[in-house]
Amino acid sequence: MKVTLETHGGQAAAINLRLPPKVLDTDTLPKNASAELARLVAGAVPVPTAERPDHARDAMSYTITVEDDGRSTVLTQSDTTMSPEFATLLSWLENHFAQQ
Repeated sequence: MKVTLETHGGQAAAINLRLPPKVLDTDTLPKNASAELARLVAGAVPVPTAERPDHARDAMSYTITVEDDGRSTVLTQSDTTMSPEFATLLSWLENHFAQQ
């Protein structure tokens, strides 16, 4: 599985435009970390919910793309509309990339 994280907007928008997306291939992870990431991805896949307004000025938005077995799933949420499951996945990815 390959997971890509892109950030958009916020006060650092100009800086983020110049940064390439962060990419993680689960083949490079230990088995337990790979299994945890797969569990977090499965939990973050959206279920239909009522739309929440997205009116926060300078809010960050995040796009997580998951490529697995020829399928691609794109998860996009923002600081103001983020589900707890998406937040957990985002936090895991940010912690992983910070350790590299």
